[in-house]
Amino acid sequence: MKNLKLKAARAGKDLSQQALADRVGVSRQTISAIEKGDYNPTINLCISICKELDVTLNDLFWK
Repeated sequence: MKNLKLKAARAGKDLSQQALADRVGVSRQTISAIEKGDYNPTINLCISICKELDVTLNDLFWK
């Protein structure tokens, strides 16, 4: 399932996939795969992404 919330939060911070990837220490392809729903990130990566985007885990990763 696509993660449109992540894409929207990233865009809201005016970050490219590459910029977010650099900040959390993964590849741009990883961020792309998460947004497409092709990759299930670890909880540590989820937390890192949320910290960078100033949102909660509930905001991005749970319904």
